[in-house]
Amino acid sequence: MAGSLNPIALSRLLGEWNLGAAPAYRELADVVRLLILDGRVPLDVALPSERTLASTLDISRTTVTAAYGSLREQGFLSSRQGSRGRTCIPQRTLPGENPAGATGVLTASPGLAVPEGLLDLAYASLPASGEVVHRAFAAAITELPALLPGFGYDTLGVSALRQAIAAHYSRAGVPTDEEQILVTSGAQHALNIVLRSLAGRRDRVLVEQPTYPNALDAIRAAGCRPVPVPLPSAGAGGGSGSGPGLEPGGAAPIAGLGWDLDALGSSMMQLRPKMAYVVADFHNPTGRLMPDSQRRQLVKAAAASDTVLVVDETLRELNLDGVASTPVAAFSSAVVSIGSLSKSHWAGLRSGWIRADRALIQRFAAARSTLDLGGPVVEQLASAHLVRALSEPLPARLSALRNNRSVLLELLQEHLPQWQVERPSGGLSVWCRLPTPASTALTVIAPDFGIRLAAGPRFGVGGAFEHYLRVPFTLPPEQLETAVHALRSAQDRLNAAPQLRRTLKEPRQAAIV
Repeated sequence: MAGSLNPIALSRLLGEWNLGAAPAYRELADVVRLLILDGRVPLDVALPSERTLASTLDISRTTVTAAYGSLREQGFLSSRQGSRGRTCIPQRTLPGENPAGATGVLTASPGLAVPEGLLDLAYASLPASGEVVHRAFAAAITELPALLPGFGYDTLGVSALRQAIAAHYSRAGVPTDEEQILVTSGAQHALNIVLRSLAGRRDRVLVEQPTYPNALDAIRAAGCRPVPVPLPSAGAGGGSGSGPGLEPGGAAPIAGLGWDLDALGSSMMQLRPKMAYVVADFHNPTGRLMPDSQRRQLVKAAAASDTVLVVDETLRELNLDGVASTPVAAFSSAVVSIGSLSKSHWAGLRSGWIRADRALIQRFAAARSTLDLGGPVVEQLASAHLVRALSEPLPARLSALRNNRSVLLELLQEHLPQWQVERPSGGLSVWCRLPTPASTALTVIAPDFGIRLAAGPRFGVGGAFEHYLRVPFTLPPEQLETAVHALRSAQDRLNAAPQLRRTLKEPRQAAIV
């Protein structure tokens, strides 16, 4: 049991929720639902009793009862009416399962299976590259017997996959051997290993602002303090900054957008962070590509401040505009590179890696042994085939993604002309600037229109980016059209009831007692 949430703490988290745009019970349920999805209220926590919460909020107990009932119906509270409900994630019973005994399929948080009837715009990923992945697994099964006499534990990873990854880096201009590779269960696993090895509790970790939300979660979970350094803003007025770079409805971006290397260097010298986590290749969420000139500056700044530079290359292969770039590790042997096959091939592979010098790889292997003893062998054998022919599925994938990007930008221009869009040069999503700070409010009401969103503040530190929303173009064109129409309808509701924009304040830490 994770404890209980007292009514005063929940009241602070709710902020200004009772705005009169919908029945009070529905507004209360909507806000609590978003707090659970955003992790501001943890799972398996008992919410306040109906009586105490009604007294604290100065509303009728009937309103609280109806709100809790709505949350139970949606699957966000686990108890029966009248008892202390515990927070949970909705489950969907699969055909043939016993509802009373089935564990079901998690369905209500970004990265989890989307509930039936909703289009998922919270998670930027693609289905498997079909026959290519299937063929790799078929080959892996034929190779498995040769490894069966062994124990199956390999903290560093199967040699065939490490050799394939090393050869891939060497072909890209970064001479690498097998001893410089540690195979992991995805890039997120890789980052957790690096954090455990290089940074202690309360240590600073420099991050871009905005950045990948799961990286922020990993940094915080390690007890470290993320230090945000803003990217040059592509918006105008308010939000996280101002400046050129965005055009209404997806026009071509103004040249010059990239990273503020002066700010990065100054932050490193003044704060001396243990690590810097950077997504230089088709940055998530903006889709920017760091120029080689800035990569050189970045590694020099990291060396001058004794900061370990960790570069996430997960999206590097999704180069939609074919712009050439050099891996950051080519500019310094001290760079730690992490990558995976999740975006280029399939997230279900859970195959990732760390590339670093041999001494660091040994440290990472020692740290990894406290988390697990190695990855699944069959998946690694299959991944070795995929890495050796890394480009095989990419032409078709990139062609489809370019088309999806064009479709999405055109749809946004037609139906949401007041939104400003930074055209990405690669990756899987566009970063949109909203005309008002309404990202969280849009996320709250989005399921009413058949879509699921990730609020802009998820991509930043300190509640920033209420003016922004990430919209992936991973869905097929017909679903993108449906999704943009839904976004338009949600925006229209906010325009008709502007007080909804104040539904939630900046994220606060929940008090658990």
